[in-house]
Amino acid sequence: MSHILVVEDEPIIRTALRRLLERHQYQVSEAGAVHEAVENHNLDDFALIISDLRLPGEPGTELIRRARNTPVLIMTSYASLRSAVDSMKLGAVDYIAKPFDHEEMLQTVARIIDANQQARVTSAPAATAAEPSDAGDDDTQSMGIIGASPAMATLFKRIRKVAPTMSTVLIQGESGTGKELVARALHENSPRTSAPMISVNCAAIPETLIESELFGHEKGAFTGAVAGRTGLVEAADGGTLFLDEIGELPLEAQARLLRVLQESEIRRVGSVQSQKVDVRLVAATHRDLKTLARQGLFREDLYYRLNVIELRLPPLRERGDDVMLIAEALLARIGRNMGTPTLHFSKEAAESIRHYQWPGNVRELENAIERAAILCDEDEISTDLLGIEPDIEQERTSQATSALESMRSPSSPSSEPAEDLSLEDYFQHFVLEHQEHMTETELANKLGISRKCLWERRQRLGIPRKKTANS
Repeated sequence: MSHILVVEDEPIIRTALRRLLERHQYQVSEAGAVHEAVENHNLDDFALIISDLRLPGEPGTELIRRARNTPVLIMTSYASLRSAVDSMKLGAVDYIAKPFDHEEMLQTVARIIDANQQARVTSAPAATAAEPSDAGDDDTQSMGIIGASPAMATLFKRIRKVAPTMSTVLIQGESGTGKELVARALHENSPRTSAPMISVNCAAIPETLIESELFGHEKGAFTGAVAGRTGLVEAADGGTLFLDEIGELPLEAQARLLRVLQESEIRRVGSVQSQKVDVRLVAATHRDLKTLARQGLFREDLYYRLNVIELRLPPLRERGDDVMLIAEALLARIGRNMGTPTLHFSKEAAESIRHYQWPGNVRELENAIERAAILCDEDEISTDLLGIEPDIEQERTSQATSALESMRSPSSPSSEPAEDLSLEDYFQHFVLEHQEHMTETELANKLGISRKCLWERRQRLGIPRKKTANS
């Protein structure tokens, strides 16, 4: 299944394009701007990037420079010959004008992906034959992480390259994605595997104790310090120190940690002497440390010291078929622990697992499966037992897109050929057809947008509001 990134700032267009591609067996990720695409995704993981030309901030053509190994298809409603030529000169593989015909879009996407795959095979047949697969069972066994998606294959490859070094690593990813598993894989595939890996959740230690916990203290250093204590940094000497949720670390502790990275030494609280330590630091966070640094909430010098190597762990919703690989592995383990190894998912439950967005990622998936296994009276786990419900906002967007796409059906009362309508036409049609019996709030909810966005689009498209009895 080819993975496509759609970069478009209009939510309705972005969602409709995603649904079109997913109906034709493509895996799709989304972004609303160039900076969002770069920060949240590894651009080399995709088979194709489809981007609008005009975006907030940098133009879509900037992705051509940033994604040198991935073809970029530019789409624009400003479809002049000049903009198309300029895009092609910058390296766009093709361009498509909005409003686009659905069939034309699908044909263009298929042609570009096929051509790119053939080019890769032709350019490096020897390397392909000689090198083992980067993903699959070998990676799962050596790293303790389940995954066969392109994003995870890239992650495994980078772990193997980074693990043997002394470089500091910053792991970024949403809560519940398994950042500690990545840290452990780095440790166990490094020369330090025989030494300890010390894991610290910075968010779980009270602010008043965190310096003492990390760096240790001398007897009498503060009230209650009846004896000297070795800190967690010192305990990791010779091994790996994993600081989870490092964005929660107080500024005073950040200054001490910076000294550890710069000088490879620590000083216990209450001591006047420093001592050398040999520690490889791996940090993790779900927060944007660069933004925190700009706001003065995180030391900028520490951020640059930490961000030597950055590994991004994709959320479960962007890992395609990995979700079922993980679900099956979790169910097998839970079944063994409970003495019910024949537990399995019903067909409907498996479909629900695949299509649910999993905002809590692997942690939420594991909890849902464990709960279902406990409550299950038979060997088959049903959808109801999983207790997962679709997100309300996602449903609104889905309803809006369905309403718009329904206008493309042959049964549409309009005599105009539906395929020639753009998404802006759909929006205008929907608003004019329903505003007589729906409030502005109801219209916005159905379209999956805010009232402010609805008002702005009315202004841009020249759609007047219905007149009320008081006007």
